[in-house]
Amino acid sequence: MERIDAFMEEIKPLVHELALLDTKDIPFSEEVVAACARNACGCYGKTWQCPPGVGTLAERMRICRAFDHAIVFTTRHALDDSFDIDGWARGREVHEKTTDCVLELFPPMKHLAFSAEGCHLCKACTYPDAPCRFPDRARVSVEANGIFVVELARMCGIRYHNGKNTVTYFSMILF
Repeated sequence: MERIDAFMEEIKPLVHELALLDTKDIPFSEEVVAACARNACGCYGKTWQCPPGVGTLAERMRICRAFDHAIVFTTRHALDDSFDIDGWARGREVHEKTTDCVLELFPPMKHLAFSAEGCHLCKACTYPDAPCRFPDRARVSVEANGIFVVELARMCGIRYHNGKNTVTYFSMILF
């Protein structure tokens, strides 16, 4: 764990908040999967990185719990107002770049990373007709795993809401 402690110290300047937890404590929820099925984001059934393409909740839980620990981290982004959709998109892009930087610094050990929202690598996903074009770059979102992020934040002592006119994005690295 010394390497992980050093890693967490190294990434502190890159992220807003971070925490370490055991994967057995990750809060999974059928309600999160049901929220995905309501398709508010428009990605349900359209990408390998969102339900149902990611598999069932039981399958996602099994994948996550095959690892012992998880690091959760966030980035926080200012918005012009709560309807600043362009600001949300800019924030998500910065979050994805931050997640890439964090992963470049991760110690050489088996790990699996999740990020924010659905996959946006391809203009049109191959789902369900052909395999993912970029399986090494595409990331399932924390929520697409059926993880109840509000509860995860509470458990980790990380703020889910960071004030008026902000958006907070979450990533997770299992190891």
